[in-house]
Amino acid sequence: MTRGLGNILKQAQQMHAKIAQLQEEMAGKTVEASSGGGMVSVVMNGRQEVLSVRIDPEVVNREDMEMLQDLIAAAVNEAIRRSQEMMQEEIKKITGGLAIPGLF
Repeated sequence: MTRGLGNILKQAQQMHAKIAQLQEEMAGKTVEASSGGGMVSVVMNGRQEVLSVRIDPEVVNREDMEMLQDLIAAAVNEAIRRSQEMMQEEIKKITGGLAIPGLF
């Protein structure tokens, strides 16, 4: 019984180490999302940090600030969603699909 518990704890520690390594690797991966038919695009890394925002010059020329703000918010939210999906897929590879509370 003790041996089985020891093995479970060892596996949990290994999984934790793999997840910590994955989190570091995710910083180097990126996702891109756009809104308004590509008028605004956002690139974000796996840590959900915005790396760049690109705005089509035509949007600025319209002088419609409210629309521009909405497009930026939509692109950032989509990039966050994609970043979360990317992280979930990578964690599933480590955990074998096992749902671990608090990871996502």
